Amino acid sequence: MDTGILFVISAPSGTGKSSLIKALLNSSVLTYQIKESISYTTRHIRKGEKNGEHYFFISKEKFKKMIIGEEFLEYAKVFNNYYGTSRKYIEHTLFNGIDVLLNIDWQGAKQIRKKIPDSKSIFVLPPSKHELYRRLNNRGQDSNLDILKRIQKSTIEIQHYIEYDYLIVNDDFNVAMYNLITIIQAEHLCIKRQQKVNQLIINHLLNN
Repeated sequence: MDTGILFVISAPSGTGKSSLIKALLNSSVLTYQIKESISYTTRHIRKGEKNGEHYFFISKEKFKKMIIGEEFLEYAKVFNNYYGTSRKYIEHTLFNGIDVLLNIDWQGAKQIRKKIPDSKSIFVLPPSKHELYRRLNNRGQDSNLDILKRIQKSTIEIQHYIEYDYLIVNDDFNVAMYNLITIIQAEHLCIKRQQKVNQLIINHLLNN
């Protein structure tokens, strides 16, 4: 059994990344097993969110203790709150041949690339800043000031798209979803992985 693939996905807030991930996890088209890693965060829980489903909501004191204990594969401070990925969960899931989808920002993605060079990264862009503002406003989770701050921050985030392996523009949701599935399928079909998975078949074909 081959190990799973770690897929890192990043995007400015409001791009529709979470909706894409949710649709992917519920898709019947994807032929490989994949799970989403649930990050730890010190920010306050928002309306409609559930602890252990959207994030593990913990105090800053506990988060810092976990840093000291090297329990995070990566962590970052965003908008005065900490976000981190469980090292144990990622390593255990990948070892059991299951893909992991990691929803983190560019800072975390940079850390992951150094620690897990075989990971694959995907950056999702909005079609325009106007559309990004509209989506953030329709979400109803932030004040106008917070939305403007997120729009300004998006410019800094988007500058890092070049560091990723793949780029998806989420203009048409169905097209973006298809592209996301295609990336995952293609990575499993690359020669390096297929040689391991089908070694017996390949040897039989070459020797007879």
